[in-house]
Amino acid sequence: MNAKSENIYLDYAATTPLDSQVAETMIGFYRDETAFGNASSIHSIGRSARAVLDDSRDVVASLIGADYSELYFTGSGTEADNLALTGTMQAAPKGKNQLITTAIEHHAVLHTAHFLEKQGFEVTILPVDAEGMIRLEELEDALSERTALVSIMHANNEIGTIQPIVEAAKMAKAVGAKFHTDAVQTVGLLDVSVEELGCDLLSLCAHKIYGPKGAGALYIRSGTKVSPLIHGGTQEREKRAGTENVPALAGFGKAAQLTKDRREADAIRLTELRDKFIEMLMARVPGLRLN
Repeated sequence: MNAKSENIYLDYAATTPLDSQVAETMIGFYRDETAFGNASSIHSIGRSARAVLDDSRDVVASLIGADYSELYFTGSGTEADNLALTGTMQAAPKGKNQLITTAIEHHAVLHTAHFLEKQGFEVTILPVDAEGMIRLEELEDALSERTALVSIMHANNEIGTIQPIVEAAKMAKAVGAKFHTDAVQTVGLLDVSVEELGCDLLSLCAHKIYGPKGAGALYIRSGTKVSPLIHGGTQEREKRAGTENVPALAGFGKAAQLTKDRREADAIRLTELRDKFIEMLMARVPGLRLN
């Protein structure tokens, strides 16, 4: 491609561009002289900032069928994964020392698992088949009364394999373990419901759904114990200390609302584009194999 050619961006699994409506929402909060407040402050400007967070939390939670009180904002999907794994393992009851995950997870999960292993936790990494799918019988064999958490991503960020989350979550709960899924890649395209999936924790982030970078969230089912990673304040109900980035989280809320409004139509449009693209490649590239 020469310098004068128009770029064609096909890396939406890595990040999506910022939607213009999201950008306008964020810019509005940067310009508004009453929107700069610290959401922890009790004066009127602080309460205005808190109201923005509350609205965004409500919309993002509704995107995955969760209750407002079960959604905790983080700085990224990676941080959400770290909080889910490290926080759950550290808060697990005595005797529950095992984490089970898979070889096809994002590094946000795999590197955290390796870190936990160095801290003395037992980590089991399940292999996958040629299509990137876990084998449920291998998960069943790995589960025990020592299992504190099972973490299996909803859809793989490289090859798109959608895992049998519902079945895996049921198996985890049968031995008293919690279940986490990294759904960063799916909430923008699939109708993701925490109740239907049966998960206790679910990670998502804004920049995969046309929102800003630096804004993520972790769903934590009511009653699930998770220790904080960041200490120093009461923000996010003491799960994640630090002054909230109000414009970014307002953008997250706007992106979540747009996703809810467009997801069904987008899935149809993108499926048609995908099929057309694959058909064109197959016709032009001899010996091509779809991964």
